[in-house]
Amino acid sequence: MTIAEQLDNVIARVESAAKRVGREPDSVQLVAVSKTFPADVVREAIIHGQRIFGENRVQEAQQKWPQLKAETAGVELHLIGPLQSNKAADAVALFDVIETVDREKIARVLSEETRRQGRTPRFYVQVNTGLEPQKAGITPDEAAEFVRFCVHELGLPVEGLMCIPPADENPGPHFALLAKLAAECGLGKLSMGMSGDFETAIEFGATSVRVGSAIFGTR
Repeated sequence: MTIAEQLDNVIARVESAAKRVGREPDSVQLVAVSKTFPADVVREAIIHGQRIFGENRVQEAQQKWPQLKAETAGVELHLIGPLQSNKAADAVALFDVIETVDREKIARVLSEETRRQGRTPRFYVQVNTGLEPQKAGITPDEAAEFVRFCVHELGLPVEGLMCIPPADENPGPHFALLAKLAAECGLGKLSMGMSGDFETAIEFGATSVRVGSAIFGTR
């Protein structure tokens, strides 16, 4: 299948999953995860109408996205990988949404950069729902206080929560937990679900799903 065909297939699956639980299909954004794929491959998705993309690494995104964004109006770029403080300035300059705010240090640096640059991406707090030591993210118990700190003390426009469930576990309880935490924090956006489980994520309230291999193929 071509990228266009695979993209159409994923869009149809997103719409079907939303309708199954009584949601409007346009209540779910599809973030096409283009990490590791070159600009020419990404252009195929852009030509087919896709406008929201996700990248894991700031440096890789800098190599292809300034030109891609210049070519096409309305492209929205999400950072969905871990962010180091020495890359925060570059991230604020390039990305429209940063989904991986996960500790006080990076939140402070991002706040400083938004003021310095006069540019304000939207932010999500990443929650480590599985308490995996190798994975980034605030613990569920710390989520509410951390969101309050980001919003009220730093002025970061946090609009939602993001999670990556453990690969070897049923993702449903993790998605349910993230939805519960978002409600407690007064946040309306949930970034959850990837190629293998995005339909389940939609059933639990995902407002955006991050899909890479189902669109672009294996890396």
